[in-house]
Amino acid sequence: MSNIAIKFENISKQYRLGVVGTGTISHDLNRWWHLVRGKEDPYLKVGEVNDRSSKAISQYVWALKDINFEVEQGDVVGIIGRNGAGKSTLLKLLSRVTTPSTGIIKAKGRIASLLEVGTGFHPELTGRENIYMNGTIMGMTKHEITRKLDEIIDFAGVEKYIDTPAKRYSSGMTVRLGFAIAAHLEPEILVVDEVLAVGDAEFQKKAIGKMQNISKGEGRTVLFVSHNMGAVKSLCPKCLLMENGRVSLIGETNNVISRYIEMASSKNISDSKDEWITSIDERLKIKAPYFIGESNQIQKIFSQGESIKVVFEVDFIDEFKKIMIGIALDDIYGNRILTSHSIDDENFSISKSLKGKIRFICDLESKYLSAQSYNITFGIRNEANVSIIKSEVPLAFSIEPTRKIDGNAGILVNAGHWDMEL
Repeated sequence: MSNIAIKFENISKQYRLGVVGTGTISHDLNRWWHLVRGKEDPYLKVGEVNDRSSKAISQYVWALKDINFEVEQGDVVGIIGRNGAGKSTLLKLLSRVTTPSTGIIKAKGRIASLLEVGTGFHPELTGRENIYMNGTIMGMTKHEITRKLDEIIDFAGVEKYIDTPAKRYSSGMTVRLGFAIAAHLEPEILVVDEVLAVGDAEFQKKAIGKMQNISKGEGRTVLFVSHNMGAVKSLCPKCLLMENGRVSLIGETNNVISRYIEMASSKNISDSKDEWITSIDERLKIKAPYFIGESNQIQKIFSQGESIKVVFEVDFIDEFKKIMIGIALDDIYGNRILTSHSIDDENFSISKSLKGKIRFICDLESKYLSAQSYNITFGIRNEANVSIIKSEVPLAFSIEPTRKIDGNAGILVNAGHWDMEL
């Protein structure tokens, strides 16, 4: 007997941009006319790659294109990728929330899904009534649900509000109860999207432990979508990387995460230091930040212990009295390593009004950094302490192993030295 729990065969999903459905009667009639004559849908021959950052040149886009993969029973598979890569669409197809444009999905057993906050909940029903409703939809009898009821309520930690209508639940309470229902009603396949990020740290740890038990102890299959690389690494031996609606890589989790970080680095805003970043303060313009090493050259790969400087080039069109820049450094698993703010550096001060082109430089405490990849997010505030820019895409750089360095167990606060060049 086959041990395959999930199989995607040539799966593609097409959407028409800007509208719901096909959008026009003429398109529906054209599709129907081709269908009755036994011909292929004409609109499946058109469509763009699912790249959210590029300008649309067609009415149609392939949210997913030519997806083929298998998941064995009992596997825990992580699905990672940038926002808009097609991860959630993939899970919606598996959960039958929507149907594929082409291809076949085969799944063995009942599927329990936690896709979005509130999915599957009726707001007017109480938490208890929603448990019975979800269990009934999954094909369970009332007796089976009742047998699991106390365990679900205890795991969710919402006993006080279990007979309160779900519309009065916070997003955290909703996710807690939704996950408890999905995990305890004995599905053969558990599908979990990024919603666990809504829960607190204690619940996330509890939920990951439950998913591990479901797979290892009960032999059930889990698909887990997350941007938290630490959670993916701890939970999933195997991983699937999505890029622009296609499967870019399937394999061992560490290898897939490394490939994901490489992709993020290659598509980083630090690649084009001559590009300007949008600022809500018209008195200045900011260039995309970049890294320079000991050779004073722009680079993204450094040796252990090598000096690493983050450079911000700002063009002050009108006079500025003060500016504050802050950065935060995370490892590839989302763990915060260090933070640094110009305003907290005792040796950095602005003694006169700022005007013209000025470079702000943060010299990182790189001696504490081990050999791996890192992401930096940054923020800039004006003299009124109002945020005028915040990075949407993290800067990324890597450190190659050259010698042993003592790492730091905690977060290094303000672990950088700031300077200014006119």
